[in-house]
This record gives sequence, structure tokens and C-alpha cells, in this order.
Amino acid sequence: MDHSAHHTSTAHDHAAHEAHGGHAGHQMGAVTWGAAAKATLHCLTGCAIGEILGMVIGTALMWGNVQTMVLAISLAFFFGYSFTLFAVRRAGLDWKSAIKVALAADTVSIAVMELVDNGIIALTPGAMDAHLSDALFWTALLGGFAVAFVITTPVNKWMIGRGKGHAVVHAYH
Repeated sequence: MDHSAHHTSTAHDHAAHEAHGGHAGHQMGAVTWGAAAKATLHCLTGCAIGEILGMVIGTALMWGNVQTMVLAISLAFFFGYSFTLFAVRRAGLDWKSAIKVALAADTVSIAVMELVDNGIIALTPGAMDAHLSDALFWTALLGGFAVAFVITTPVNKWMIGRGKGHAVVHAYH
């Protein structure tokens, strides 16, 4: 796949990009599970930071479950997008283009991850009422992340194989 039309920097070496460790095999139809897992881990990191921060803030402020989950999900999307946004900004994209790339790269991945993760938390008996000091709070939250990773990785593999999702970011590193 020729990404040269997408580059804004003349310093980018496409041949070096193709050999860039961990990204080999992300061309359409030839996506490795490792590349998909790496993209999912990238997404999970931003989601986890936002979600944990939101849950901690909402729980500490003794907000209700709905308000806490809305905050946690909002922050998960914010941090998930921000990781990609700042990476493509460093590559030379203007803000408008960087936002478009981040939205295209991460929306489906974050949405699937948040749906699975929050579904597990909501369905775990007592987890919604657990406090920050309860093992159940952390077990449900971290268990939800683990299951979300397992479910989201094949989604990312499928999307990257079609030149969508995280694949759109590769033109910029």
C-alpha cells in the first residue's frame, strides 16, 4: 500500500516505515495478530487511563453509577483519542487533519472496548456499588479490560486488514 500521498513531511522514509518494527504485515489483507494486538494495546492504554480516572473521580465524589460511568467513558474516549492525536501532531499534521485521523483510527476500537468493559462491570454483581478500597471494584474493572482486549483485538485485525482503524495512523510514523 503506497502511503506517500498522505505524508506531510519530506523527511519521512517510506521504506523505513515498511521495515519499522512491529508494523510489518499491516498492509491490506496481511495483518498479523501481533500488529492487531499492538493497536489494541495502544487503545486500551488510553481507555484504561480515562476509565480508571473517571471511576476514581466519580466514586470519590460519591456520584451515582450513571454519572460515574458517563464520566469514565468520556475520559476513556478523550485519552484514547489523545494518544493518537498527539502522535500524528508530532508527525506534522495540522490540528484539523490530526483530529480526523484520530477519529478514524480509534472510534470503533474505543467503542467496542468501552461497550465490553462497561458491560462486564455492569453485569458483575456488586461491582457498581463497590468502593475504591474494595477488591471487587478493581477485579471487575481490570477483568473488564482483559476481556475487552481479547474481544477488540480481532475487530482491530479486521479493520487494519481493510486499511481502516489503526491502519490510518501508520502513514504518519
